[in-house]
Amino acid sequence: MLWSIVIPVKTTQSGKSRLELPGAERPQLALAIALDTIAAAASAEAVGDVLVVTSDADVQAGVDQIGGATWIPDPGMGLNGAARAGLERATHDARAVMLGDLPALTGSDLDTALRAAEGEERALVSDTEDFGSVLVTWRSPATFEPRFGTASAAQHVEAGHTSLDVDVPTLRRDVDTADQMRDAHALGLGPRTTSLLASAKARSAA
Repeated sequence: MLWSIVIPVKTTQSGKSRLELPGAERPQLALAIALDTIAAAASAEAVGDVLVVTSDADVQAGVDQIGGATWIPDPGMGLNGAARAGLERATHDARAVMLGDLPALTGSDLDTALRAAEGEERALVSDTEDFGSVLVTWRSPATFEPRFGTASAAQHVEAGHTSLDVDVPTLRRDVDTADQMRDAHALGLGPRTTSLLASAKARSAA
């Protein structure tokens, strides 16, 4: 079974507002995190295509360089509206929405989660804190009602999604704060985020 993965991405100017790291400009950091997430998703064996919903020109340009990923403009109806727009344009029957702030994500962890989701009509993977949702799946075309926002894991369970108990630490570690970035760093960051943080560290030490 191949999946279409939808990844909504905010503009880099507005994204990661709580993530402050010495020497790193927040828009560049948000861009690096998003592109590492997208590239990792595209590398997964179970993923047939990645559809990025964004109106950020830098993200769009980066997506154009990633094989297996394409983008559509964000319709401007918030995170859930962007997710629905991507789900409705996806090509495979099995479809999922994934957050774009998973800089340590590996294709193998995403494959593990998607294999587990094959047995469920609707499923989700929660974040490390079991509070938010990092991956929400639909196994066949349906009325898509993503419920991202405060306590979204509980909201998705209420909507009929099965919470998957899978060992996928790189998928579950979304990053909004410096502490979460340190946790992601311990798991192993993607190349763009790694390079940017190395440059930021060098500037801070100068």
